[in-house]
Amino acid sequence: MTTPTTTTLQIQMQMQSSLCLSSSPKPSSSSSSSSSFSLSNSQLPNIPISKPPTNTKSLLQKHPLYAPTHSNLSLQTKEKILCLEILGVDSGKALSQNPALRSASLHSINSVISFLRSKGIHHKDLPKILGMCPKILTSDIISDLIPAFNFLSDNLKIPDRNLRKAVVKNPRLLASSAQDQLKPALFYLQRLGFSDLEALAYRDSVLLVSSVEKTLIPKLRFLESLGMSNEEAVGMVLRCPALFTFSVENNFRPKFEYFAGEMKRRLEELKEFPQYFAFSLEKRIKPRHLEVVERGVEMGLPLMLKTTDEEFRELISQESG
Repeated sequence: MTTPTTTTLQIQMQMQSSLCLSSSPKPSSSSSSSSSFSLSNSQLPNIPISKPPTNTKSLLQKHPLYAPTHSNLSLQTKEKILCLEILGVDSGKALSQNPALRSASLHSINSVISFLRSKGIHHKDLPKILGMCPKILTSDIISDLIPAFNFLSDNLKIPDRNLRKAVVKNPRLLASSAQDQLKPALFYLQRLGFSDLEALAYRDSVLLVSSVEKTLIPKLRFLESLGMSNEEAVGMVLRCPALFTFSVENNFRPKFEYFAGEMKRRLEELKEFPQYFAFSLEKRIKPRHLEVVERGVEMGLPLMLKTTDEEFRELISQESG
């Protein structure tokens, strides 16, 4: 987002009293649960959103976003666009990725933002969270967001003070169904042997928003198709969870073909060093393999790939000298 112009800042100063939590209270330190959070809007922080300023229309007309080409937009749509821009969210991208925003009311949007703030999310976090997952803005607080937060607290054992950390790390946790996505993924991963809940909460949470049937299982099956047992394949993903995030066609297949065809290495090496798939084929694997071959030295995968350029050159010199 470009640096706001003087006109933009003037508009923001005059409109923030009624749009997008400009005067929202401090978030509650306690975690709301489905049993304690009422459907009544009176339970939400009291955000003055009933009516925009009387001069909103004239302010909007002066805003750079609303040049003559935007004159056909309704005032409500323009207010929502300005609301998103004030939050630091790319309104064009958000409306494109979440068409439901077009029909959503400012009241419902502000209610969602109020709820996020009540769970410890900071205002400065909103551009990243909502920019990555604009779907959150039209989520239902009771049926979508509360179950997601309850999953983080109850199933991942994340303390209230760290909920913000988990959400900022992976906003998709709030855009995923707790019942249909998060819980099944966690159950499957735990069956495989993923027992470190803290790692799943902060480092590997992308696995929780990955489809078990369409993503996790197919990648495990591909590893087995290379000639290893299910136990060996599972051992690889436990040592290197990032394997579940790599594409079969763009990563696994070309790198294994090079490993087996050009490098002529044993499968056992791959089982012991699954991180091989994390390195760039063109920028790291190929050039270092070719240099090792040219120098006529033997080098294990970890030394060949994990070392810095300087360390690699020193090893090559020592081995070939």
